[in-house]
Amino acid sequence: MRRTTINLPEDLLRQIKKLAVESRTTVTAVIEDALRAALARRRRTPRPERVELTTFGTAGLQPGVDLDDSAVLLDLTVPPGVSDRR
Repeated sequence: MRRTTINLPEDLLRQIKKLAVESRTTVTAVIEDALRAALARRRRTPRPERVELTTFGTAGLQPGVDLDDSAVLLDLTVPPGVSDRR
């Protein structure tokens, strides 16, 4: 086992200490269990498949289009005056 230092927000550390006392274990054990669980979830969660979008022409995306911002895409695709955004 290797010793290391981590910085945690005070409120999180208080919760960890409380859980350790309630579980009759150590702060180290609580953090270790939480990290192992998080790593296991990450391994079980399949990565989304890469999506290739078909484009036409060579201009690329139009100005103001950000495919990672669904609110902007909705604003660009809903006709003016339509309030039903679902």
